[in-house]
Amino acid sequence: MTPTITTLSLQNPPASQIDVQPVRATVRADWRADHPLHHGGLHHPTQARLLGAVRILFGLFFLVNLLLHFNPAYAAQFIPDMLRTAQAMGQPAWLGLWVDQVLAVFQFVGPARVLALMFGIETLLTLGLLTGLGFPALGWLGLVYELFLWSTIGGLGGPYVSGATDPGTAIVYALGFVVILLTRAWQGASWWQGQAKASSRDALRLAFLLFGALWAFDAWWKWQPGFLGQMASFLSAAQAGQPGWVVSWIELFVLVMQSIGPFVFAVLAALTESAVAISVLFAHRLPLKWLRIALVLGLLYSLMLWTTAEGFGGPYGPGFTGNKGDVLGTTNVYSIIFLFLLAILWRPRQGHEQNTHADAGWRE
Repeated sequence: MTPTITTLSLQNPPASQIDVQPVRATVRADWRADHPLHHGGLHHPTQARLLGAVRILFGLFFLVNLLLHFNPAYAAQFIPDMLRTAQAMGQPAWLGLWVDQVLAVFQFVGPARVLALMFGIETLLTLGLLTGLGFPALGWLGLVYELFLWSTIGGLGGPYVSGATDPGTAIVYALGFVVILLTRAWQGASWWQGQAKASSRDALRLAFLLFGALWAFDAWWKWQPGFLGQMASFLSAAQAGQPGWVVSWIELFVLVMQSIGPFVFAVLAALTESAVAISVLFAHRLPLKWLRIALVLGLLYSLMLWTTAEGFGGPYGPGFTGNKGDVLGTTNVYSIIFLFLLAILWRPRQGHEQNTHADAGWRE
């Protein structure tokens, strides 16, 4: 009997038969490997110091606002401003009813006592932001306090009529406190003593999601005819009552706008805000490189708005500024939040990665 010999072929299979799916999946997953929105925050003191430094900057803004509010003129005009905001054309009727109830409480307690309490709260918040002490409790207090201001003297950011551009000032300050709570930004560059730990992935994603929603709201208003057709008037209005150097600075942007056309300039602004909103909303879908670029773009754009359309928050006078609530501004706080988010994305250099978990003060 002749034996049957089986020959095994050792040739490589055709390229078309190779299963490339695992390789492709690995490539797709590579950009997520070090992404904080997929793996949570770092346990690294440097990142804590960065977050703490931004918190202190936020506290310095609060300090300036506090000094403005200590002016007797601020206290004298607080209640009239609240009434004027609630009764403005285009505001909902229920907002007027809410403000009436608030004023009834003011009258019962005494306006002077209420304002003294408010100044006390602002002083506590300022000290807490500068030192890190009192958190996270002060973070919740700041959130509630800013929402109260937003719903009263801020008029919920309204009236939302043709030409509206954003949801108001105090809501942005409230979001600043939310970001501090979600990122645990009181742990670094502070006198706070406690067991430090990193933020969870879900907390970091929520910080991006809330800020992205705010930008989406802003971007929606920028696409409305009231903005696209009146871009020049916003910059012109920002010059009223300003010192000469601010007027000259804004005039520079007016010249740029006129050179390319007010409508085109407005469309570019709307496109920029839309791009930033989409990037922040879907931050967990973007590689770190592109996400950082989007955040830096948003930071620079916010600073540009603050120094032009907001006129550095001015004009300034005894107890008042150019913003509702008489504070330094709105988009400057946008810049603060962008700095918080950039600090979240900080990563140690490759040579220092092995020391990331070495610090005994950081734990899971």
